[in-house]
Amino acid sequence: MNDQDPFEESLRDLLKNASNAHDDERTLGRVLKTANRQVAAGDLFTMAGHWFEALMLALNAGSSHVSPVSRRGRPHHSFDKAE
Repeated sequence: MNDQDPFEESLRDLLKNASNAHDDERTLGRVLKTANRQVAAGDLFTMAGHWFEALMLALNAGSSHVSPVSRRGRPHHSFDKAE
C-alpha cells in the first residue's frame, strides 16, 4: 500500500526545503531586536516609577510649608481670665 498523496508529498518537500533554508542570522537578529525593545520598555517604566516616587516625596516634604495662613490677627481672648 504505497498510496502517497501528491499534496502530502508536496507539503513534505516544502517543509524539508523550509528547514534547510532557515536563516539563523535573521532569526537571531529578530530575537535580539525584540529583547532590546522589552528591556527598553522596562527601563522606561522603571524610570517613570522613580520619577513618580521622587515627585511624591517632594510633595510630601513641601506640604508642611504650605499650611493655610490667616491674615486676620490673633484673637485677644484669653480663656484663663475671668471677665
